[in-house]
Amino acid sequence: MIRVSTANAFASSVLSLQKRQQDLSEANERLTNGKRVMHASDDPTAAARAERARSLMQRTDATQRALDASRNSMTLTESALADGGELLQQARELLASGGNASFTDAERRDVANQITAIRNQLLGVANRSDGTGGYIFAGQGASQPPFIDRPGGVGYVGTGGEVRVASEEPLPLTLDGQQTWLSANTGNGVFVTRPINSGSAWIDSGRVTNPQALTGSTYTIEFTDLAPGQKVYSILRDGVATGVFQAPFDPTKAIEIDGMAVNISGTPASGDAFEMAPSQPNLTVFQALDRVIAELKTPNRGNAAVTQTIQSGLRDIDSVRNHLQSARSMTGEMLTRIDGAEVRVQDLKLFSENTRSAAEDLDMIKAISDFQNKQTGYEAALQTYSTMQRMSLFDYIKT
Repeated sequence: MIRVSTANAFASSVLSLQKRQQDLSEANERLTNGKRVMHASDDPTAAARAERARSLMQRTDATQRALDASRNSMTLTESALADGGELLQQARELLASGGNASFTDAERRDVANQITAIRNQLLGVANRSDGTGGYIFAGQGASQPPFIDRPGGVGYVGTGGEVRVASEEPLPLTLDGQQTWLSANTGNGVFVTRPINSGSAWIDSGRVTNPQALTGSTYTIEFTDLAPGQKVYSILRDGVATGVFQAPFDPTKAIEIDGMAVNISGTPASGDAFEMAPSQPNLTVFQALDRVIAELKTPNRGNAAVTQTIQSGLRDIDSVRNHLQSARSMTGEMLTRIDGAEVRVQDLKLFSENTRSAAEDLDMIKAISDFQNKQTGYEAALQTYSTMQRMSLFDYIKT
């Protein structure tokens, strides 16, 4: 027989009561925090899973911030390119009006001044700030506006290339300003036509009739008068005579050679010459406008020269406007990519949150039931201890 003293019985009751109180307190803390695993020692495996999930969530948060920065930048860029396209359309309409044969030199000068104002607005658009001390067309960065107006024309002082966000999604924060504003294709995109010497005729932008026949050479069309009223032309290829020699000229028909066709209008004189050269990606927005501004301000020009200015100017403005539109389309594509990337980031974040929750969060229904059971057990133990505390040996004997 093992004798149990009163003191030992009381001590055992107190220990049991303290244990139940501690269990109840921990259950209450879990209910308050909503966590099943509050310390790594509670469940090391689940704690490790939860920590990995939290790390993944932090990476997705960083990626989301990068996406937001790229979206803000591309939205500003798209808006600037839209403004640039609208301004070029206004310049095109003004230039077309300058071709009115009844206009005087003063009226053409007024058109040139209006185009100059548009040109200055375009320079402001190209130098637009991103709102954080940078410039949206600064390429890889610049501490000053990337475009500067020099006597010889607008130059680019930014750093070529793009700045991209430091995330798993390679999305841009800036665009290469030189590529966007200063690198449109000359001419019609394949070849460029220009008068070398002409006073009473003009040449159009031309067109490609057979892409497979293109040679990439430079052609010169030279006119000669064989007799009064009999005009002929010859074509040189890179300065060397071709099979087209003293061909009769018909202003109603196109001149075709090696997959290209051009129309020459007006009345070409003997000695007049026109050139067809390969297109180059070096036409700038400002160069296209500066050229027509200068020519419209030149006085005492004939109708043929004015018509040539209008046709060439419209061609160049269309080329730079299409180039800006292509950049705007690319920016819109970037915004679409950002939206898609954001969906993927949100899905990954949700997966991480679900993983963390499954690892450490509490089953509230089970936890409430467990808490109630522990509370009932604690109250019963407390009542038992209270009853035993009042009892003595004499009370026990009496019973």
